[in-house]
Amino acid sequence: MAPAGDVTVTFGAVGSTDDTIVRWLDRAIEAALRAGVAIREVYGSEFTVEQKEDRSPLTEADRRAHAIIGQVLLESGLPVLSEEGATIDPVERRSWPRYWLVDPLDGTKEFVRRNGEFTVNIALMERDAEPISTLGAARPLAGVIHVPVTDVLYFAWPGGGAWRQRDAGTFNGMGAYERTAHSERLPLVHHRDAFTIVASRSHRSPETEAFIQRMEREHGRVVLTSMGSALKICLVAEGAADVYPRYAPTMEWDTAAGHAIAHEAGRELYDVSTNAPMRYNKQDLVNQWFIVQ
Repeated sequence: MAPAGDVTVTFGAVGSTDDTIVRWLDRAIEAALRAGVAIREVYGSEFTVEQKEDRSPLTEADRRAHAIIGQVLLESGLPVLSEEGATIDPVERRSWPRYWLVDPLDGTKEFVRRNGEFTVNIALMERDAEPISTLGAARPLAGVIHVPVTDVLYFAWPGGGAWRQRDAGTFNGMGAYERTAHSERLPLVHHRDAFTIVASRSHRSPETEAFIQRMEREHGRVVLTSMGSALKICLVAEGAADVYPRYAPTMEWDTAAGHAIAHEAGRELYDVSTNAPMRYNKQDLVNQWFIVQ
C-alpha cells in the first residue's frame, strides 16, 4: 500500500463530543488487534479450507477471530452481528439502537492465497433518522480496520477524524485518543499525475469495466489498482486512490467499518441506486452496488 508520489502526513491528538463512543472504539481496537494475532498464527501454519453453504471459503482463522472479537465486545453490552454468526432475526436486529457489525476476516480468499490483502473489520452502528425500509435502517458511527500481516490499523469516530497507525500492536493498551498522537490523519496529501481507480482483484464485472472506460473518457490518463478486502476503501480514505467502484455483490460487514473511516476522512460510500450514503441493517444484509469517492 505504498503511496504514489510524495505524501504529506499530519500527526496529533484530537477530542470527541462523545466519550462513550470512544470507550467503545477502544474495545473495538483491542478486539481487532487480538483477532489479528490469532489470524497471523493460523496464517503462518498449515491450515485447511472449508466451504460454507454459499461456497465462500472458511478457515480456522475465521473461527478464532470471530470468537475473540465476540468475547472482547461482550463487555460493551451491545449486540454483535458478525459474518460468522449472522442468524439473528431481522425484526430483532432492526430494533437495535446501536450494535456492532463485524467481519472477523474480510478477504478469506486472499488469506488462502497468502497475499496479505485481508483485514479485520469492526463497525459501531447506529439506527439512522430515516424510516426503516428495504434500503436499510442504520448507519456506521465508528470503524476499525486492522491489517494483520502489516500490523496497520485504521480507525475513526465522529468528531475524532480518521487515522492510520503503523506497528499498531506495539501500542498495546493504548486507547484511541492516545493512538492519534502516534498516527497519521487521513486523508494524506498524495501528489499523483493520474486519476486512480481501485478495484477488486476477485470480483470484476462488465459494469466495473464500463465505469473504468467512462473515467478514461473524463480524466484521460487512468491508473488501475487491484486489491482485496476493505483495503480498497482504505486507499480512497487515504487519498492514494480517487474512487472505488463496486458493481458486484458485497455484504454489510464488508463495508461498514471502511464506510465510517472514509466518511471521517471526507469521503463517502454512495449507494448507486440512490446516490446517497449507503444504509445498513437491511432485511437480507446484502449491499447495493456502491461507489466510494
